[in-house]
Amino acid sequence: MNLPDLMHAMVMEKTKHPLVYSTVPVPSPSAQEALIKVIACGVCRTDLHIIDGELNHSKLPLIPGHEIVGTVIKTGKEVTTLKEGDIVGVPWLGYTCGKCRYCINRSENLCENAKFTGYTLDGGYAEYVVAHHHYCFHLPAQYANPSGAPLLCAGLIGYRSYSKISKQANKIGIYGFGGAAHIITQVAVSQGKEIYAFTS
Repeated sequence: MNLPDLMHAMVMEKTKHPLVYSTVPVPSPSAQEALIKVIACGVCRTDLHIIDGELNHSKLPLIPGHEIVGTVIKTGKEVTTLKEGDIVGVPWLGYTCGKCRYCINRSENLCENAKFTGYTLDGGYAEYVVAHHHYCFHLPAQYANPSGAPLLCAGLIGYRSYSKISKQANKIGIYGFGGAAHIITQVAVSQGKEIYAFTS
């Protein structure tokens, strides 16, 4: 496949300013990355915190966006889990070291050396994005559209909590009813569970 040299992207040049519609080089995947053609990228409140300067130490200039759904276009030479044409999702967590105490204990989300999509790594408000193959999740074809994007943030957050609930639980209480709770409620109801939401 012939790739263009340039792509369109929404770029944060500095915090507390509007994103700039820009033409930038198409990124090239490293040995452990995949190049992904973006189908959709959601807007999360965290993206707005970054743009508003409420989260420090973001990369600048930065392409935000961490709820990415796309198609693998090219892979680095060490990538064996992905191939051209795969539909994947790319979440907030973009890289972990695999060596710190958190990674060793399967709590990668707390990695001391983590990098984050759309914050310390360029994200999906662009035509193409590169992502580490460990953080590209295969998606069924029916999610190759904007409706799949929230699964990469609110969906993962909700799933992490939901997966810790006993399978025998028939009644589930949820404190707060944001994006993650909406998604998990749909999953739980489809499994015949009763949901009780507590919010203020």
